[in-house]
Amino acid sequence: MADHLPPSLLEACVVVGASSDKLREVYQAANSNGTPELPSLEPEVLHVLAPPFISRQQAESEAVRPFVRRRRSFIRKKREPPPFTASTLSQASSIFAGGGGGGAGGGGGGGNEDISVPKDIDLTALPQLCFPGGLHLSREQKEEEFHFLVFTDVFGNQTHGVVMQCYRPIMVHNPAHKMLNAQIYLEERMKEFSAKLALVPIPPPGQLHVMFALRPLTIVLPSREDKDHPAVDLDLHLPFLCFRAQQLLQVISCLLQEQRVVLFSANWARLTLVAESLLLFLRPLSWQQPYVPVLARGMLDFLMAPTAFLMGCHISHFEEVAAETDDLILINIDEGCVSTSCSESVDLPEIPLAAADCFTQRCLSLQMHFDLHQCHHASCSDINEQRAQRRAWQRNLNHDIQRITLELIVNIFRDVSSHLNYEHRVFNSEEFLKTRESGEQLFYKKVLETHIFHSFLKDRLNRKMDAFTRMELNTRSETQKMKAMVEIPRRPTMQEIQARRNSSITENRLNKRLGMSLPNLGDDRPISFPRHTVLSRIIIPDLCEINTSAPKPVNVFKLPDFPAALSFHSVQSYYSELILQLGKAIFCVPPENSALLARFYYLRGFINTLCSRRLDALSDFQNLYKTDTAIFPTQLVTWLVDALRREERQQADRRPELKRLILKPDDHVKKFVLPRTHLHQEEFVRCVQESGIVKDIATIHRLFDALTVGHQKLVDPELFRDFYTFWKETEAEAQDVNLPSEVIEHLDNSECVYKLSSCVKTSHGVGKIAMTQKRLFLLTEGRPGFLEITKFRDIQEVKISSAPFLLLRIPSLRIQTSSRPEMFEANLKTETDLWNLVVKEMWAGRKMAEQHKDPQYVAQALTNVLLMDAVVGCLQTQRSIFAASKLAYFDKVKHEVPMMVPKTTSETLKHKINPSLDLAEPQTVHVLLYTPGTRFTEKYDSEGNGNPKLWVALSGGRVIVFDAASWSMLQDCVQVGASQLNCMLGLFQEQVWIGSEDSVIYIIDTRSMSCNKQLTEHRHEVTGFIISSSPYSCSCDGTILHWDSSSLKVKRQFQINCNRLSSIQIHDGTLWCCKSLPDDLRRQLWTGCADSGELCLWHIKDHSRPFKRISLPGTTGVTCMIRVKNQIWVGCRGSSGVGGQYDGQLRSQVLVLDPESHAVVKELQAHSDSVQTLCSAEDRYVMSGSACRDGKIAIWKVE
Repeated sequence: MADHLPPSLLEACVVVGASSDKLREVYQAANSNGTPELPSLEPEVLHVLAPPFISRQQAESEAVRPFVRRRRSFIRKKREPPPFTASTLSQASSIFAGGGGGGAGGGGGGGNEDISVPKDIDLTALPQLCFPGGLHLSREQKEEEFHFLVFTDVFGNQTHGVVMQCYRPIMVHNPAHKMLNAQIYLEERMKEFSAKLALVPIPPPGQLHVMFALRPLTIVLPSREDKDHPAVDLDLHLPFLCFRAQQLLQVISCLLQEQRVVLFSANWARLTLVAESLLLFLRPLSWQQPYVPVLARGMLDFLMAPTAFLMGCHISHFEEVAAETDDLILINIDEGCVSTSCSESVDLPEIPLAAADCFTQRCLSLQMHFDLHQCHHASCSDINEQRAQRRAWQRNLNHDIQRITLELIVNIFRDVSSHLNYEHRVFNSEEFLKTRESGEQLFYKKVLETHIFHSFLKDRLNRKMDAFTRMELNTRSETQKMKAMVEIPRRPTMQEIQARRNSSITENRLNKRLGMSLPNLGDDRPISFPRHTVLSRIIIPDLCEINTSAPKPVNVFKLPDFPAALSFHSVQSYYSELILQLGKAIFCVPPENSALLARFYYLRGFINTLCSRRLDALSDFQNLYKTDTAIFPTQLVTWLVDALRREERQQADRRPELKRLILKPDDHVKKFVLPRTHLHQEEFVRCVQESGIVKDIATIHRLFDALTVGHQKLVDPELFRDFYTFWKETEAEAQDVNLPSEVIEHLDNSECVYKLSSCVKTSHGVGKIAMTQKRLFLLTEGRPGFLEITKFRDIQEVKISSAPFLLLRIPSLRIQTSSRPEMFEANLKTETDLWNLVVKEMWAGRKMAEQHKDPQYVAQALTNVLLMDAVVGCLQTQRSIFAASKLAYFDKVKHEVPMMVPKTTSETLKHKINPSLDLAEPQTVHVLLYTPGTRFTEKYDSEGNGNPKLWVALSGGRVIVFDAASWSMLQDCVQVGASQLNCMLGLFQEQVWIGSEDSVIYIIDTRSMSCNKQLTEHRHEVTGFIISSSPYSCSCDGTILHWDSSSLKVKRQFQINCNRLSSIQIHDGTLWCCKSLPDDLRRQLWTGCADSGELCLWHIKDHSRPFKRISLPGTTGVTCMIRVKNQIWVGCRGSSGVGGQYDGQLRSQVLVLDPESHAVVKELQAHSDSVQTLCSAEDRYVMSGSACRDGKIAIWKVE
């Protein structure tokens, strides 16, 4: 359990130097023969100081720190100090102070000293690492030197240490004189120093720093930016001073490909500082291989390890290492050069050119010299103020560097998310590789095989909302945003073909999702060392503008003065004073600053844990649910609950929210593998989804029927392989389509060629028929030209006929179009039947898309067409056309279901969107919420969050966010629990409250798009919200809570008796509580019931019975109702006979009523399943969401 206790600042302080015996021998030898040469000595551990530093029984020690990490003991025999006389020799002593890796331990006593240290610190290797160049004696005093160590355990946890090398005279004495025990004095001073630092808690992630006084210094201890980043307390611009941007890119490329990298410098401190900076540049990717930034002279054999690593050596070993080891990347920090061992170059591909160009240009804007930055300011006479200015400058510079390196990583891995299957946790690496440029494929192939990328994939599959995800979303192009609205099979657009043709325009390569192609690994660009690649052209992509917002302001909390004594009671008094000051800080923080409150609660909970105040600690951690769940210490809280004593357990049992846990996400990652056994339908669905061909289950079921026509309902693995190969080869052929410029100029930028016939004779000449998502056109032979055949919307008739040829009749396809009087005819021969299916399906899909104003129908028709093509290609039998016809879904619906949408519906319907686009099946739209834009609010506009948003609650706790200006998807999934979501409320444009079936109110921050707060006061399903001056919430058991929106505390609580409270409303200062769905207008209350197709109207003052009932035609129940302007919009449940999958028929209605005449003025039909929710957008539009057989959102115009 100690692994879950946040560490203190110092874990151990170790004094390393030469033993007294060795010093006596050296002194005697030096005096006897006067040798000027002083030998090197073997360093060893002299003292180990580790907490707790108190002189009370072990029981009391455990009260201070109730659980400790397991430690390894280092036993050494205590030696009596030898008698010496005074000497002018000085010996080097090394003081190692390590912290940040874990808990503390206790020391031993008696004849043998049992030295106990944190398990991450290797005492055996520590002496060598403290003196990596050896321990030397000197005849003159030298200044102190510092360097830094990093210890990494098998789980990747790191302990950082600072080493101070200092010289002190060797004190000797005559036996007749009292011994001068400088060693004892040093030990006491070190013990005092260590004891004070051990009392300093590490601040939680966020914008709260901790300050403490260590006389005469005042030290500020920074926190981590978030829980996924280490604390940055170093100068990140140091590598930029040592290397040019091109060399830094080479080093980053080596690390991304997990090469064997060795750093060299004459300065030991510089090794660790540069190494730590380089690893920070890789974030959010985390280095997974061995990492030893400082190697002692006797550890050079580590460089013979066959695995990847990052290590550091003294520059004096450069030639030896280069000569004795192969395949190493050698980085000389002092000279700023990169080379390889035993060769001048290595076949290592470089970072993609466009991403590298962007990074290089960004580096030119960095202001990396403080004096130049401050030269226009007056000189500062206050040293503390000058230090503060320097810290602020360094913090801003670090922020800029981290943004630039993050942009580099985003540009490299932007398209990874396009090849993820979240449901089955599959990354389709082969398809991702095929989308890369030929010169980039080898780089990506190497990176995709690394541990560092595998860890990155886990976070992407867990939909982690980190800095990478936020930047990737914020820098998407408008084309990408629009593509996210519909799932279209991947093909290169006309714009992308032009960009590929003009390869110098590299900005288009950063922000696009390319079509698939077969791998071509022939043109990789090797990195030559030490030669530097000269980039011929640097262009900053307009769509990748870096976010230049300043770092968030920080708050500093000052710790109490350290106790003078090291007794148990003084330490307890110190902790009590610290808890008191944290309580005062919590009281002074305004409730709206919940992030700062969360950090204070966290610190106080940690200190309460150290003092064994378990219930107080649990109470503090519980408050994180209301302030910031991102820093909730799940494992520590679990341990605290399990460690409660009986009386504490009884008190805790009366507060069940204390036991709430955060579930651990699934971390496994799979790669797609072709099946080797026969597939039943369920297995077939899984394989097709994992392959990335199509996600929709209904479509996969039709594909299964097509592939099993005339056979038992099993798909042979060879047949699946043939189908998969044909599908991918067709995608690859689309990459090779190289249309002439004369043709491209007739097509829209977004159009893609999805199918191309062989060269055939047509009524318009000889050529190839090409199909895009909008039209058919003829690529004429001879001089390539463009001749439009028809747009799909203009088709009137498609049929098969035969054309005479000598004594034969050749099958031909005839298309009648409204754009020209003559009929188009093409002698497609054996392709005729397939093209007949293809054109009819696209025609039907386009007609339905236009009538229903839903672009997803075109995308779905395209998928059906490509599946037909693959089925015919892989079956190669007489029944292949019949099998492909099983996929002609829209053509079938066209003949079975009336295609016409009622005129009123068509005139009122503006658009339809599909929130379940990335899911395997349509999901019920349970709740809709519109939040108005803040485009002209400065603090939001700077981050691109100014547009209005539509929040959509789907099944399973999923929340999807759309930009309500363009209806593009902003956030594909914010996960809030796993239960059904019942209601949503927008609060001050900063928060969205969501009531769940699991009794929790989840709070989403609208800027970060993350759920970082929870309210757990309800004990049953939360069913409704309403806001007056502050919000109210209700649950199905009749509980109504009135909230303080700033402190998130309950101001008042009501309880009413009812079977199921479903909603609440406020009218004229009166709170109305209903089992049905109310709305009020002109002193009237309108209510509806889910099991009755009528509305009841009530007088506000007379609650005895409704004064009027309005019958609703064609409905079996009312599901939702809102007032918009002077109209009442009612969502209804359709015929009870509806069942099975979507068949294209509109079953449920949205009714618009006039409150004056009580008449139905509009009957709107846009959903094939019951309408679940209605939402108004500033009285201009109304959005309706439907149940799972439809799962769409319709957007209606309000007159």
